[in-house]
Amino acid sequence: MIDYVKEPFSEEQSLGVLNKYVKEWFNANFKELTPPQRFTFKLISERKNLLITAPTGSGKTMSGFISIISKLFDYSLQGKLEEKVYCLYISPLRALNNDIHRNLTKPLQEIYTKIAKEKGVDIVKQNVRAVTIGVRTGDTPQKERAQMLKHPPNILVTTPESLAIMLNSTKFVENLKSVEYVIIDEIHELANNKRGVHLSLSVERLANLTDAKFTRIGLGATLYPLEEAAKFLVGYNGNVPNDCTIVDASWSKKLDVVAISPVKDMIYTKDNVVEDSMYDQLNKSIKESKTTLIFTNTRSGTERVVFNLKKRFKYGEDIAAHHGSLSRESRLEVEDLLKKGSLKCAVSSTSLELGVDIGSIDKVIQLGSPKSVTRAIQRIGRAGHSYKAAAKGDVVVLNRDDLVECTIMLDAALKRHLDSFAVPRNPLDVLAQHIVGMSLTKKWEVDEAYNIIRNVYSYYDLPKSDFMALINYLAGNYVGLENRRVYGKIWYDEKDNTFGKRGYNTKIIYMLNLGTIPDEVAVNVMVSGTKKWVGNIEEEFLTKLKEGDIFALGGRMYRFEYARGMKAYVTEAPSSSPTIPPWFSEQLPLSYELANEIGAFRLEFSKLLEDYISKNKINKFARRKKMPKEIDAFLGKLPVDENSKEALYGYFMEQMLFTKCVPNKELLLIECTGDISEYKFYVIFHSLLGRRVNDALSRAIAIKIGERLDSDVGVMINDNGFMLVFDENPKVSEKVIKEVFAELATGTLIPLMKKNVRKTELMKRRFRHAAARSFMILKNYKGWKIGVGRQQVNSQLILKAVEEMDQNFPILKETYREILNDVMDLPRAEEVLSKIRKGEIKWKLIQTPFPSPFAHNLITFGHADVIMMEDRHRYLQELHKMVMKKIGSR
Repeated sequence: MIDYVKEPFSEEQSLGVLNKYVKEWFNANFKELTPPQRFTFKLISERKNLLITAPTGSGKTMSGFISIISKLFDYSLQGKLEEKVYCLYISPLRALNNDIHRNLTKPLQEIYTKIAKEKGVDIVKQNVRAVTIGVRTGDTPQKERAQMLKHPPNILVTTPESLAIMLNSTKFVENLKSVEYVIIDEIHELANNKRGVHLSLSVERLANLTDAKFTRIGLGATLYPLEEAAKFLVGYNGNVPNDCTIVDASWSKKLDVVAISPVKDMIYTKDNVVEDSMYDQLNKSIKESKTTLIFTNTRSGTERVVFNLKKRFKYGEDIAAHHGSLSRESRLEVEDLLKKGSLKCAVSSTSLELGVDIGSIDKVIQLGSPKSVTRAIQRIGRAGHSYKAAAKGDVVVLNRDDLVECTIMLDAALKRHLDSFAVPRNPLDVLAQHIVGMSLTKKWEVDEAYNIIRNVYSYYDLPKSDFMALINYLAGNYVGLENRRVYGKIWYDEKDNTFGKRGYNTKIIYMLNLGTIPDEVAVNVMVSGTKKWVGNIEEEFLTKLKEGDIFALGGRMYRFEYARGMKAYVTEAPSSSPTIPPWFSEQLPLSYELANEIGAFRLEFSKLLEDYISKNKINKFARRKKMPKEIDAFLGKLPVDENSKEALYGYFMEQMLFTKCVPNKELLLIECTGDISEYKFYVIFHSLLGRRVNDALSRAIAIKIGERLDSDVGVMINDNGFMLVFDENPKVSEKVIKEVFAELATGTLIPLMKKNVRKTELMKRRFRHAAARSFMILKNYKGWKIGVGRQQVNSQLILKAVEEMDQNFPILKETYREILNDVMDLPRAEEVLSKIRKGEIKWKLIQTPFPSPFAHNLITFGHADVIMMEDRHRYLQELHKMVMKKIGSR
């Protein structure tokens, strides 16, 4: 049963469960209990499974550990403490593991050396065994690992991958069989991906090994829905989740946030003035604060901001960058300087948004949209590093779509709304890896192994047929695979219904290839038919390309033809329009929940404007005219500055007067328009659903419209919609749209999407990832690293063989599941189509002489002459002038 604890315990009740020395140390170091601690001290002492969600700086880590330390201290003083692991702490971040080790070592030392000695307890003279703590990650030297085997720590700090290795270490696993507590930190970073599923399987395998049930404790800052996270933490027993108590202190920290536009006019202000204003704003905030943390959305953006701040304002070593491309030593140095208060400002992409201890931050500044409410709170929550201090954050926006997005994102945060996450369901590649791991430990009854796996939330409804398909694959029963050098990793006796390890090499393969994070490298771009090298693109960018797509590289346009291994072959396309923006693989997708919040705001605001326009008989718009009082009052309730209010009003008024409606959560606007300068024709679906849903919808709708019009269709997508591109006027009618929606609502979407992605680079690359996780291809063989290019070639040969052999082959099935459910969001795309069929979402087809204001952002990224940002801004101004000529003055 999953339940919530509603009333906190008194301070007397909470501290009363602690060992008297631990209690004295706590009182000497902390003035009071923080909100989560008022719940957790007593509940953990009662061995309850707990999910604890609380903001950064709220004592979350101590709330999970103090009762455990107290229990271990009891064991120590009673002479019952042994050399074995009692508490396992697991974090996705190695840096956080080092923090935990440091932060726990200090209280343990102080309790023993200061308080215990004063009370007459001398651990040396009285031969009292001290509580020990150790760290084991991929960075731990072999010498330390060997020492840990001889003298295991009582508290072991580790990562998901290291736990998986330890479970298959014959000697060390003996030290884990008496584990009493398992803590999973940063659970929000694990529960929604395959790395978290991998960890869940390890935890259930550990539970099967231990002498008694251990207490599970999950720690997270931003989680929704909490029940899903609880199920992820505690797993299932049959079709019912195990017991878990949820401690929800997630909103115990106040937010002080605002969206800021550094200029009054986002359209016509010159680029250099916009840039100067933004950096002046940043410098002002840095000067006013002791320490400022700035988040960008890309690593290149981080470097650019640091460079400009130093160049413009003569900062020195008191400003630093922190991102994943920097060396570990460089990142640790920045973190240490932040803790000491020696930096005025740190600039990061994503690497500092998690719980690494970076000391006290006065203010967080986010440049552009982080694309989700949860991520915004996670980043801004780094400010005010105590639970009583408000988290101060500014979000700086430079375009109108970003402004709408960030305004509603901050408003949602203030209303305590979060994006939901989903635990991946039945990922077969991760399961294949663990079946091999299990086979290394003993001979298994198939049903016994299957039941253990079904204790994991991700697999509680795993079909037995899928499990057996994996057993047969891993046992080498697909004969055609041996021709591709895919050999059995386990043996399976069908008569006895048992399986186990096959051969000596299997353990080496498992240890050297486990994990879920795929190898990725840069892809060389070559001109087809020549040896000319153009440059590099990221592999993730390549997965977005399909044959015929146009993209910019080095200031020139290229048409993608095909890829082999880690080379992409292109032809020059000097006069073509790009179909994929250059930043497409870097930018995070807008969350579906935030998209819905924005859609609801659009609906409410457009009704207000419609009433105002109708009441005052307005058909022209003067941008310089003062905002009406009722609209000013409406926008004044939002967390925005004055410049932002004016921009929001102008943007929506222009769209309303130009198209007589605003697309929203109840209205899908379909706009047929053109680009006279390029003789291109567009059908724009203003579907504010996020890029993952739009990716699925755009592919399906483009296929069906192309079939009906017997025409090639180009597609370009973003979070706010997607655009179908035609060389000739497609003359799309309401009849065509109605037929397409009707056909897609009849359950044809999944087979259609599978057919669509089959020949794409996305399919080829994602199959390689799944094949590597399931040991169909190896990243490392007997210590020899196998290059990504060779892995890709091997996986494509295997993919072809598998398709000829069995369309339901488990790893092929998993590749499709990952693409359709994790990369795209097919379930929600189907939900949208269902709502259209039921009339819950209306649609409206309109013709416009040129693109409407809400289409400008998408149009400018799909224009042949727009490669540099200044070109884009100039084209945006041209489009805006045409709109204003129709509806009013500039």
